[in-house]
Amino acid sequence: MNKPRVTPPGGIYIHVPFCQRKCIYCDFYSVTDLSLKPGFLEALSSEISAADPGLLAFDTIYIGGGTPSVLEPEEVKTIIEGLFSKLRFEPPVEVTLEVNPGTVDVENLQGFRSAGVNRLNVGVQSFHEKNLETLGRIHSAAQAHAALASARRAGFAAVGLDLMYGLPGQSLPGWLEDLESALAHEPEHIACYMLTVEPATPLAEEQRLGRFQPAPEGAAADLFLATSEFLTARGFLHYEISNFARCGAGGAAARTSRHNTKYWAHAAYLGFGPAAHSFLPPKRFWNAGDVKGYVAAVKRGGRAACGEETLTREQEMMELTMLGLRTAAGIDLQDFKARFGADFMQMHGEAVAELQSHGLLRLEDGRCAPSLRGMLYINTITAALI
Repeated sequence: MNKPRVTPPGGIYIHVPFCQRKCIYCDFYSVTDLSLKPGFLEALSSEISAADPGLLAFDTIYIGGGTPSVLEPEEVKTIIEGLFSKLRFEPPVEVTLEVNPGTVDVENLQGFRSAGVNRLNVGVQSFHEKNLETLGRIHSAAQAHAALASARRAGFAAVGLDLMYGLPGQSLPGWLEDLESALAHEPEHIACYMLTVEPATPLAEEQRLGRFQPAPEGAAADLFLATSEFLTARGFLHYEISNFARCGAGGAAARTSRHNTKYWAHAAYLGFGPAAHSFLPPKRFWNAGDVKGYVAAVKRGGRAACGEETLTREQEMMELTMLGLRTAAGIDLQDFKARFGADFMQMHGEAVAELQSHGLLRLEDGRCAPSLRGMLYINTITAALI
């Protein structure tokens, strides 16, 4: 008899909606009016106090945004302490803070570490000044290098960084220079994102006016494959379409983003802050999408949720398929059956065989996973399976 499936720990996401300046490509909710910060922090504390996740325990906290590093270390400490006093955590707890290189130095990074942060994610995007200017970033290449060096001097043993490719005028040699610059800092984690045009962003308007053209599909594919080859040859595990973890003592799994992995595993998470989403299977709910509306909602009832939906079993299976196949590990077929009482291969065997014949999927060790080439065609794969 199969053992009952044990619910894994969930994750906590805190959305800090403040930026010094909005980047032209970003569609995450943020504002530049820092005078709203005190009201936001008060509402956030109240929302956390009102949380009721039942028996669920947690083992990750991710403070994102926005630019969370515009907060003071003491403010971050108050948030983390509020979470630990209200919710149940299973150690070791991964506590990640997103930082912008233009907002940090050794002193405040040391403060964040003392506040309970044990992992940094640095939004570098590029080490080339022209690219940073194109993206509307507030930091320089020198500040990016300085922030990564300061993270080590502040005592952080887990440092990740984000880079972006497919930028206007960016060549393959120029992109590889960015990767080399990143490796010089020996990060534990690198996320490499293709620049995409999101609706209702300044970049979308630039495209409409003919002042921006995204990289051609073929060029984007070449950059993706070159990135994977370059980083895996230098000791990184390509564990999700955009994410790489450095191998070493404890293995690459010890350096993956444990929090983001929960999203791809369709695990439970609680979101706090304006526009934050939560998922307590099978229910998903989301908060008011602006600071003032969020603060008002919390004042009315302690919670900020303004909408919710309950997923059907079929919707949950579809979402797990879409998300799980973003990862190199893919879908655990036994776990899928334990979770949904359905056999993945009985449902999709014919489509899986067809995708295998084209070199897009692989079946091994009880898992269905994409090949590297399959990651390029993830939309084709998911369309065939859902």
